[in-house]
Amino acid sequence: MKKNKLALWMAQTRSPFLILSIFLVGIGLSFAYHYLPEGQIFNWGDALLLIFGVVSAHISVNLFNELSDFKTKIDMHTQRTPFSGGSGVLSLGLLSFKSVKRAAIISLFFAFIIGVYFTFHSHWFVFLLATIGAFAIVFYTPIMTRFLLGEFFSGLTLGTFVVLGTYVAMLATPDMKLMQLFPRDVLLLSIPSGILTSLLLLINELPDLEADKGGGRYNLVVWLGRKRAAFLYAAGMLITFGLIAFWIFSGAISMWFLIALIPLPLAIVASVKAVKHGSSTPQLIPALGMNVMVVLGTNLLIAIAALVM
Repeated sequence: MKKNKLALWMAQTRSPFLILSIFLVGIGLSFAYHYLPEGQIFNWGDALLLIFGVVSAHISVNLFNELSDFKTKIDMHTQRTPFSGGSGVLSLGLLSFKSVKRAAIISLFFAFIIGVYFTFHSHWFVFLLATIGAFAIVFYTPIMTRFLLGEFFSGLTLGTFVVLGTYVAMLATPDMKLMQLFPRDVLLLSIPSGILTSLLLLINELPDLEADKGGGRYNLVVWLGRKRAAFLYAAGMLITFGLIAFWIFSGAISMWFLIALIPLPLAIVASVKAVKHGSSTPQLIPALGMNVMVVLGTNLLIAIAALVM
């Protein structure tokens, strides 16, 4: 019984996707380890606390999204795939709405408290990021997904902000000025991570166009249609890897980050398949899987490069 309950909650929180949060924190931690001042000991306790905080925030947004999909009956009409369409746990009556809502609030509370801790422990900038993140979690489904803001805020808060916030939380001191908080390469490489998070959401929205539209959502796929949204996804992939390559060859970041370009061929294949099969969910599934590998792989390789450069 306990095993079944655990499996249900893992499905409800979309636990496989939480790996993204860990890899994003990993980028910030790798940079923090690399730029650790001489004589200062890396704080592994704070590192684990940051992982727990970001994963808690990711769980919270997943649960609030599931609650909204259930309430608006979107999840009654989605074409579920291993990568999109929600878990279906609530619509099947396997967990109660009340218990999921409670879990969403509790996980958000833990994430915010950890953000407050690092505000006093490190720098007030962490509180700014945590507050914007909390706002995005609470208002993502009722507001942002209805006004073309969902993809942008997902990439910003569960991408760029995670990298920047982790680095600042680990190395900043309260007396630092904003311009002193992070080196150029940390700031630059937080951008591809943000774009990739947005693209992960964008391609996963392709199968759910009708369900999202019927539930009152107005995201990029609803606005552009599947074909143009797929082209936007492909353009986003090219921009992501193009930026990394440009920064490398212009000398803005280390040559070690060349390894982050390894997933580029897979990204191209995923883009071609998205454009070609964006209107056919069964044929789109391989592209969804490739996209997950590109997003996770690129973030992991950025973290590795930041550690060894």
